[in-house]
Amino acid sequence: MSYKSIDTALIHGGISTDERTGAVNVPIYQTSTFKQDGLGKMRGYEYSRTGNPTREALEALIAELEGGEAGFAFASGLAAETAVLSLLHSGDRVLISSNVYGGTFRLLDQVFDHFNINYTISDTEDPASFERDITDDVKAVLIESPANPLMTITDIKAVADIAHKHGLLVIVDNTFMTPYLQRPLSLGADIVVHSATKYLGGHSDVVAGLAVVKTRELADKIAFIQNSTGGVLAPFDSFLLIRGIKTLGVRLDRHVSNALTAAKHLKDHPAVRSVHYPGLETDKGYEVNKRQAKNGGVMISFELKDGYDINTFFESLELITLAESLGGVESLVCHPSSMTHASIPEDIRKKVGITDGLIRLSIGIEDISDILEDLDRAIAASEVK
Repeated sequence: MSYKSIDTALIHGGISTDERTGAVNVPIYQTSTFKQDGLGKMRGYEYSRTGNPTREALEALIAELEGGEAGFAFASGLAAETAVLSLLHSGDRVLISSNVYGGTFRLLDQVFDHFNINYTISDTEDPASFERDITDDVKAVLIESPANPLMTITDIKAVADIAHKHGLLVIVDNTFMTPYLQRPLSLGADIVVHSATKYLGGHSDVVAGLAVVKTRELADKIAFIQNSTGGVLAPFDSFLLIRGIKTLGVRLDRHVSNALTAAKHLKDHPAVRSVHYPGLETDKGYEVNKRQAKNGGVMISFELKDGYDINTFFESLELITLAESLGGVESLVCHPSSMTHASIPEDIRKKVGITDGLIRLSIGIEDISDILEDLDRAIAASEVK
């Protein structure tokens, strides 16, 4: 059944119980193969790469949460993107948002280029500029909104409308928002991808990727690619991800409350030059984001003014952890130009605004006063005397 509230669907959506035993959690079917009752007589499963009951429960859950036709679980977010981009053919081109995750850029720039699948960086913040970038070989657009790491906002519906007018496939990376805060398929996207390692898992203990498609035709194609290439999510990791999703709503409510408070605090801090957070009314993407998302999300990036040393800032943090990734219950911080986006050439980073002074924050669910105290202490320590 479907539920009116996503808060209920997070817990009871998809396949939420085990029909055979009545277990209120889907078991971990830790098996590689399944007994067949005779030639061609299967009980619904044959081999866990092709289908596994635990993974199937997760895939049904994310499909329901995103409002899609079918969901697919992969061993990482990049494995999910690889499967989706495998829909393209040699000679095709994809437009990508002007700042995207470095791993996405590397995948297109150094892997898919081997197969003559090309990309163009496009200003998807400006629909008119985006449309001018559409050439005959462009077959898809891949959007991040908010985009990593500058939190820039794309009007998903506007870009999707333009893309569909030209026959393009619309792919949206919804990692930063999750279906709890934003549902791209309802805005016109054809495919949604997630690094489920982040907020969906929520506890920094699993690496996973998800994709959700809007139509049966796309579902059949992705199912074929998933089975053929084999980058599937393991049963135990599928179980962990289902468990993480059950608390997504309560976690994100706390995450977002903390993030908004932290963003306002940083915006008013005398040592901070700029803050990028679409939940601030002063942010250039605020109005568009307000139309298409529940709120500004959790991720913040900011820059310190001249006279502050970012190396000392990172070294002085005590509560907030310097680490790759995001979306866990703990607060994490990173330096995009040398960490998450180091695979993007320096000239491109600078062109799109990913400066060497940019700091990215994933605000956790700790007490906000402790988070702010840690930020203030590290900023004070980083001032060059």
